[in-house]
Amino acid sequence: MPPSEGGASAHSGTESPPITLAAASLAWFGRMLGLVLVPLVILVAATFIAGPLVRLVGDWRLGIDPFMPTQLRPRLPLAELAARGVVTDVLRQGVMALLVVGLAALACRGAGPGALARRLGFAEPTLPRASTRRLLWLLPLWPLIHITWVTATAAALNVNFAQGVRISPFLSPTMVTLWFAFAVLLAPIAEELLLRGEVYARASSFLGPAATIVVTALIFCLAHVGLEPAPRNASALNALARPLTLLPLALTLGWLRWRTGRLWPCILLHAWSNLALVAYQLGPALWR
Repeated sequence: MPPSEGGASAHSGTESPPITLAAASLAWFGRMLGLVLVPLVILVAATFIAGPLVRLVGDWRLGIDPFMPTQLRPRLPLAELAARGVVTDVLRQGVMALLVVGLAALACRGAGPGALARRLGFAEPTLPRASTRRLLWLLPLWPLIHITWVTATAAALNVNFAQGVRISPFLSPTMVTLWFAFAVLLAPIAEELLLRGEVYARASSFLGPAATIVVTALIFCLAHVGLEPAPRNASALNALARPLTLLPLALTLGWLRWRTGRLWPCILLHAWSNLALVAYQLGPALWR
């Protein structure tokens, strides 16, 4: 072997591992950053699509120029404002679900038939997993577990929870029904498609099961920070209360996704948990 080739070979042997390790570390960091940015971008995009669209359609329906300066706009009735809030929430979930499916479809290009369903957890898992029927025992126990955790967390943080909660009196029966559909059905479907569907698929491609469950749970909790306006006299702990109350649910949903390999058990538990929480919060007001 010529000296120049031997020197190149020796030099390559000593320098390649650090370069490879650095590249792998950078790729891992990029993937972790993507796990946070993907849901953030989707949430922001869905919000910026739903809000202006509802305003445009609502103004058109009332004969208002949507591009009129704010100071010249007529004051909307409270019933109109309340209805627009509900419709915006519903539309945001629909847009979010469409964006998730579209992004997953792009990731599955050229992967063959059924790849999209497998990525989002709608197909039979390729490896044997736990029977979904055996996990149904969790449903009757979950409301007690979740509500106990929520009330204990609220008490520990000294924040109000489920006190004075009631449906807006300005909502029509149709809007109330739509709001219940949003809280109990639409939000669980869209959020599970995003977190335990697309984000879970991305995380599990380079993380182990435990890390994937924890990371998706933390992103799920962080996505709920500041989504609801806090009262003026609320402390900084109010911003932490909602993510902390959702942590057991988030971890359990991730565990279900891993244990069953399917998405529908996550949607079912999420919907059941929301229904129990809505009943717990609104029950006292409905009985008065």
